[in-house]
Amino acid sequence: MSPKSAEPFWGNDMHTEKDRPMPEKELYVAAREAMSKAHAPYSKFPVGAAIRAEDGKIYTGANIENLSFPEGWCAETTAISHMVMAGQRKIMEVAVVAEKLALCPPCGGCRQRLAEFSGASTRIYLCDETGIKKSLALSDLLPHSFETEVLG
Repeated sequence: MSPKSAEPFWGNDMHTEKDRPMPEKELYVAAREAMSKAHAPYSKFPVGAAIRAEDGKIYTGANIENLSFPEGWCAETTAISHMVMAGQRKIMEVAVVAEKLALCPPCGGCRQRLAEFSGASTRIYLCDETGIKKSLALSDLLPHSFETEVLG
């Protein structure tokens, strides 16, 4: 059985098809909901991420800290983990939202993790509390990533 985060975000019967948000907004809403599940007792900096994979499903994640700082997981890493565990390997687009920082971009490590499962043109949506405010290509955030075709 797939984890709840691996189910299609719009897969419940509380909403009708006419209520369905635009695809990018759907990612934002999923990232915001994931952020509410963050475990950030030390930094008090909750972050949520939502990834749309090649299968069309949305996989979410939140940052998970532990006392052995900085050994926690970023929201993007958690979402990638859910995607991989569901058998997916290709990211189509990503939304990131942080409670205390509008337009919070993925950290350097997460940029490379995202690059492992996507392409240079993959859209990264930076959000604030009201929605998506900026759309960038992954290559804008990580112009000189390690390339798996070259190294792997």
